[in-house]
Amino acid sequence: MPLFQYQGKNLTGTIVSGELRAKDQHELEEILKGHKIILTSFTKKTSKISLGIVKRRIKRINITRFTRQFATMIGAGLPMAQCLDILGQQSDSAGLKRMILDLKESVQSGTTLAEALSKHKKVFDEFYINMVDAGEVSGSLEAILLRLAIYREKVDTLIRKVKAALIYPMLILVVAIGITIIMLTYIVPVFANLFTGLGSELPGPTRLVLSVSDFLKTNLIPGIILLSLLGLGFRFYFRTEKGRLLIDKIWLKFPVIGELLRKTAISRFTRTLGTLISSGVAIIDALGITAKTAGNKVIQKAIENSALSIAEGKSISQPLMETDVFPPMVTQMISVGEKTGKLDEMLNKIADFYEEEVEASVTGLTSILEPVIILVMGIIIGGILIAMYLPMFDIIGKIG
Repeated sequence: MPLFQYQGKNLTGTIVSGELRAKDQHELEEILKGHKIILTSFTKKTSKISLGIVKRRIKRINITRFTRQFATMIGAGLPMAQCLDILGQQSDSAGLKRMILDLKESVQSGTTLAEALSKHKKVFDEFYINMVDAGEVSGSLEAILLRLAIYREKVDTLIRKVKAALIYPMLILVVAIGITIIMLTYIVPVFANLFTGLGSELPGPTRLVLSVSDFLKTNLIPGIILLSLLGLGFRFYFRTEKGRLLIDKIWLKFPVIGELLRKTAISRFTRTLGTLISSGVAIIDALGITAKTAGNKVIQKAIENSALSIAEGKSISQPLMETDVFPPMVTQMISVGEKTGKLDEMLNKIADFYEEEVEASVTGLTSILEPVIILVMGIIIGGILIAMYLPMFDIIGKIG
């Protein structure tokens, strides 16, 4: 269908303009009447928007900001198409602008916002689309968008804190490993040439370091290739159902990291489920959506099994308790929420608690990681230096 650039007046007499797809002038007038706009002038133009395709990657934080701004504008009483037009025009991201204007065209052509969002599933997940659908059906789109914005802001904050806490220890580790490899491949061989002319037996630590240096020099490139191939193999195996389940099980059994992953998954599960239930989504549908956002295959399976049990008439807390994945405190609080009829509030309280737990765990983990990494790498680098100087100490001793 051709793209028309139109100008018209709304019920208050305000002049509004925008772009809309229609078969002809008659259909254009009918669509605008549905939006309570009287057409005054229009021109046909060629659309430059590539429908359903966003070639440039859209950042998560941009969608969060879009959701917050969209909710505010809907709350101010602006028509949905006009909100999308304003948000699209003011966007700094080319990909986001293209997508928002595509949403505007879809809405103007008569589709629901949820249907328009479903064309961009790489940007909007099932949780987001179902929430918007529930808001449109119940007539509370503004409230749903606000809940979505708050939910995404909390998740973004948690992700940002975890990343910020782990950057410094990881940077130290990378730098230390790089220094060790440089020492073993460039500096140690210089000492090796020096020791060749000594004519005496080298100390054990020195021989060990020289052996490691020779091995690394000979096998560095093949080793990098082998590690890359193993990494690719691991990645492909991780994408399979069986591989993901096995690896997620292993991760959960790690002493410190496993507990952190469990807390993160529980926080995400309770926050998502609480948001969906408070938005009017049916419990079984909400569990199905929440399972896909758990981030861990073991916990996802537990939630899916719980949904099956609930479909058979059981309570929510009982099947979750039987999975042995969720701590007793979580299942007990959910049980209390069911009995009091305030399940969504209880789920959000659990999410608040576990978000604080995750933040505390990450802070504790990084406070341990930093000195441990520095100590271990200090021992390695210091050991290499001492091993290289031991023959010199031996020579000085003989001369003395």
